[in-house]
Amino acid sequence: MAGWYDNFSRENGLRKMLVVRCKSCGVELTSHSGKSQSCGCSNMTTVKGDSVTAVDLTRVIMVNSNSTNHKSDVLSPQELAWQEERRKRKVRKLDFEVR
Repeated sequence: MAGWYDNFSRENGLRKMLVVRCKSCGVELTSHSGKSQSCGCSNMTTVKGDSVTAVDLTRVIMVNSNSTNHKSDVLSPQELAWQEERRKRKVRKLDFEVR
């Protein structure tokens, strides 16, 4: 169902959060930030914001999600080498004269 909201969201850089499908009734639900949607069948799949609830979550298919893959390598190879060298350093013990 393409409506004015789809065109509005594409133009203004807004994006849909989640799209889920209930296997019990076949209804696709799209989440929006302030509005909850429910399919109404016996499974009661409900989507609000970025959360999905249902009586039986095995009967729900995630069609589209907003999850982003975070880069697992936080440090560059040069920074990793520097950290390894730093880790191998010895601690120098200083002797002070006590008066």
